[in-house]
This record gives sequence, structure tokens and C-alpha cells, in this order.
Amino acid sequence: MGNRRMTRLTNAFSKKAENDAHMMAIYFLHYNFVRIHETLKIDPAMAADATSKLWEMSDLTNVLAEWEAARAVAFEAK
Repeated sequence: MGNRRMTRLTNAFSKKAENDAHMMAIYFLHYNFVRIHETLKIDPAMAADATSKLWEMSDLTNVLAEWEAARAVAFEAK
């Protein structure tokens, strides 16, 4: 229920598979690294020892900006 993109009868429905994949990746990054869960009292990434700090939205946007920059450099190299 956290992501309505999987339901066709909403405004957020993706017709392109690539757009849907990108949105799901952002959703899972937020779910696992930014959002504090009620039962764990921390985020799942900290519970799994994947990170030592709780991420903020600015950390998430920095990761996405770095990914886009690396993708642009790889595209130019082709």
C-alpha cells in the first residue's frame, strides 16, 4: 500500500517499464535506508548492518545524483 504505482487505476501508473523500475528503486531506497520502522525502532539497513547511520532525504538525493553523473560519464564514453 505504500506505493500506488503498481495499481493501474491511479494517476501514478507507469506505462514505461524503465520509469516504473526507477520509481521502485527510489521507493525501496527510502523504505530501507530513510524510514524508521515501528517494530525495529531503526531502519532495516541499520538492522542488517548495511549502514551505521540513519539516512536523510538529502543523502538519498546525493546517491541518486552520483548515480546519474556516473551514468552520464559512461554514456559519453560510448
